[in-house]
Amino acid sequence: MSMSTTKRNGGASFLRSLLNAWSWLFLILILAFFEIYAQTQTGSTFLFRVYNLQSISVAASQILLLALGLTLVIVAGHIDLSIAFSTGFAAVAMALVVRAAGDDPGLAMVLLALIVGLLAAGIVGVVNGWLVAHLDVPSFIGTLGTYGIARGAALIVAGGATVSIRSDTVRSFGNGEIWLFPIPVVIAAVLAIGCHYLLAHTRFGAHTYALGANRASVERAGVDVKRHLMLLFIISALTAGIGGLIYTGRFSAGAANAGEPILLYAVAAVFIGGASLTGGQGTISGTVIGAFIIAVIQFGLVFSGLPPYWQFVAVGLVIIVAVLVDQSKHRVTGDRS
Repeated sequence: MSMSTTKRNGGASFLRSLLNAWSWLFLILILAFFEIYAQTQTGSTFLFRVYNLQSISVAASQILLLALGLTLVIVAGHIDLSIAFSTGFAAVAMALVVRAAGDDPGLAMVLLALIVGLLAAGIVGVVNGWLVAHLDVPSFIGTLGTYGIARGAALIVAGGATVSIRSDTVRSFGNGEIWLFPIPVVIAAVLAIGCHYLLAHTRFGAHTYALGANRASVERAGVDVKRHLMLLFIISALTAGIGGLIYTGRFSAGAANAGEPILLYAVAAVFIGGASLTGGQGTISGTVIGAFIIAVIQFGLVFSGLPPYWQFVAVGLVIIVAVLVDQSKHRVTGDRS
């Protein structure tokens, strides 16, 4: 092998490593930018304040709860657009049970309300899985349909209004802390660890990657693809549903549109974290970084005094960068698919 070839291969390897790590580098960059801004413009700190860190972590956990199950679905080469209203359906179902139990119900009724909320979200996942796995409906179209159905069902059940509740137990579930860590952050962290293990260290995860890369080969290997897809969409709906339960706890209310503002951010977090548009790639750790990038942008822009709608512009730009990085990876590796 000639020296020029060696240099060329070394350069390609370095570029590939840089592209794979771009989300981590970008997170460090924006943290440094907002810290420098805070030090020079306000004489305070952005990164080394407990309130700021808690606010960023809570915002990231909201995004992450919708994005965790979605990561599994996207790695398998599909999409789930209904997660926004899996969240809302769960939030409304939980709130209705709590309200029916009266003011400040006991722990048993709160647990029942949590279970009912999860079941409501799970129904959406079952429908999605059945449409995609058994009826061969493209996931984009199928989950877009259930997006509307879940939205309508949540609004019908809630009577077209937000379902407010009064419960100190539910409020502490959404706003309490464990050793300075907000409970939503703890729940999101536990689920992230569980999903990471499932995707990275189990046969289920290996089949998920293989399904996104080449479905035909997975079927030839004897994997029950229909059952696998059903499970993926149920997991996606359940993690989004947990986001709805936390929403009800945080705001003492269940709203049908609880997850709608976060849908764009959840999808963005998965792709910013390194998932491929074509499936077969993606990690939970990457999705966690993607969620934190978006949360830092959100809080940082507010901290800088810019209007909130600039968040959409910033996140949209980052999504485009993520797609360009994904395309660059394929060119570097020689994969044109």
